[in-house]
Amino acid sequence: MKKFYIIVILGILIDRILKILISSFVTEPIHIIKNFFYITYVKNDGAAFSILEGHQLLFVIIALIALALVFYYVKKNNIKNIGYAMVFSGIIGNLIDRLFFGYVIDFIGFNLFGRSMPIFNFADILIVIGAVIALLGSDKNEVSSN
Repeated sequence: MKKFYIIVILGILIDRILKILISSFVTEPIHIIKNFFYITYVKNDGAAFSILEGHQLLFVIIALIALALVFYYVKKNNIKNIGYAMVFSGIIGNLIDRLFFGYVIDFIGFNLFGRSMPIFNFADILIVIGAVIALLGSDKNEVSSN
C-alpha cells in the first residue's frame, strides 16, 4: 500500500502545481500546435462536456463515494495495480478544486477536424488512463509491495 499512497500523492501534487501555474499565469490561450493543441484557463462548474453545471454538491458526493469504493476495493483485495492509485489521485485532484473553488480548473485543449474538443486537466488524464490500466489489470502495471 505504501507505493499506492506515493502514486496518489505525486498525482495530486502534479495536478495542483499545474493548476496553480495555469490559474496564475495563463490569461489567454497559448497555442502550442497551431489549430490543434493549446493551453487555456477555464473554470468548469460541471462535469465532462460541462454537463450538470452548477451541481457542485452532487459532484462532491459522487467523488466521495467513488473514493470510498476505490479505497475499499483496493484495501480489501490487496490490489497493487497503479491504475487504481491514478484514478484515486485524479478524483482527489478535481475534488480539491470543487471544495475550495466551487469549480474545476481545466486547461488542456484540442481542436480536431476544425472543432474544439472539451477542455480537461491533468486529474482527468489520471482518471482515464488509470481506469484503462485498472481494467486491463496487467501484471506489468503492478506496484511492488516493498
